[in-house]
Amino acid sequence: MMRFLEFIVALIIVALAALVGGLVSPSSGHVERSVTVGKDLRQVYDVLDNLRGVPEYTPLRSDDANIKFELRGKAFGPGAEIDWTSSSPNVGNGSLTIVTAQPNFDEIDDSVSNASIVWKLDNDWRGQDKHFTLNLSRDGSRGQLTAINWAYDVKYGWNLMDRFSNLYIHGKPDSFIQSALNNLQNTIAAIPNVEYGNLRPAIVQAKAQPVLMVSTSVPRSGGLDAVHDAVNAALDTLKAEAKKLKVNVVGPRILTTTNYGDQNYSFDVALPIDTNTLTLTKDGEPQELTTPTPPSLNTPAEPASDSSSPEAAGSSAVAAAAPVVGSRDPRGRLVLGNGVLGELTYGGRALTAGWTGTFAGVATVRDELRAYAQTHGYKFDVVVQPSYDVQTSAEVVGPKGEVVSKEQYAVYLPLSDAPEQTPEQESGLVPASASSAGPAGASSAPAAAGSAPAAAASAK
Repeated sequence: MMRFLEFIVALIIVALAALVGGLVSPSSGHVERSVTVGKDLRQVYDVLDNLRGVPEYTPLRSDDANIKFELRGKAFGPGAEIDWTSSSPNVGNGSLTIVTAQPNFDEIDDSVSNASIVWKLDNDWRGQDKHFTLNLSRDGSRGQLTAINWAYDVKYGWNLMDRFSNLYIHGKPDSFIQSALNNLQNTIAAIPNVEYGNLRPAIVQAKAQPVLMVSTSVPRSGGLDAVHDAVNAALDTLKAEAKKLKVNVVGPRILTTTNYGDQNYSFDVALPIDTNTLTLTKDGEPQELTTPTPPSLNTPAEPASDSSSPEAAGSSAVAAAAPVVGSRDPRGRLVLGNGVLGELTYGGRALTAGWTGTFAGVATVRDELRAYAQTHGYKFDVVVQPSYDVQTSAEVVGPKGEVVSKEQYAVYLPLSDAPEQTPEQESGLVPASASSAGPAGASSAPAAAGSAPAAAASAK
């Protein structure tokens, strides 16, 4: 009986000790970790003010490769949410929601030194009002770096078990933040160091349209003059082919960048036409133009020969390998004369922005769009669907040689996964006309056979 009483007293003492320990334990918890990255504050802010990139840098995936993520709510800023579900007991289910972001994205420029973003956390960690606070500040001698401070805060209230969990806050919450910061640093490092603060991009739905196109390449050392000459030669070839086929050119030229290399610049020049089908001979069957098969999905094909005659067989290897007019190349494009191909352009969602100035600035806008897409979590593949631009207006020179208006371009980056609108569109910073404009829009009335609008005839 005495031993039983001693056991009961011991239990009471332990319970009282636990009660006192819980009462004196803090009613809230806090832990934080920091890292400095070599990117501008605006880029880091944009990465963290949307949750589309969370699956890439969260440490949850290392615990469960089969974890499922689902985006909800807004695409950017407060109201954006991501949920995850996992069968792994180490991961479980949970969600993150952006609660606040200060200042607003359109207020961040070189004069802003600090920013703060708060994510609400809902998971199986003990406590209430769990949230991450991500404080950003410019660092480095010229403010070219960004210091990221990632903090976790939680309230325990009077729940003693929750209060005791504060003893382990340097376990999973702390290690989660450190791993996430390491992964985030790698994710941000892959983004080009391109400033896009003045960019006003929009997401539009590009419409597939029939075009005649030809591929060409110029040495980078040739500068703009080499590009202009190549574009002019390509346009002459395309207009001649359009005249031969008796089709109308109905829009400005489209230039698709296929390789912007160190030595050479390779690109396709295309002109929109007014028909999806081409009849190549008087008695021939109409042939439908189709969207090319992406390069990554290509199956190597044997090139067709122009002729099976003995004379052709004895000609040069290049001539023997020339594709037959009316055949299809390995990507499914219709082979026409003089190196011209017929196809349908890209149809799908694209990120676009305008440029006014010489063609040299188009490359800068193209890089800005790629950097913007990466920070906002938009998916794209320039090998499968390259960037392209449309010259919407040519330079106009007055009677005294003065420039009345500069060249204007619309630059497009095809996207494979993106929301309906950019933050600029949602905030009304992009005019509705720009948001709804489709790439390479056809004119309302077809031009004469083989002709082209002034923009298409320009060398730019």
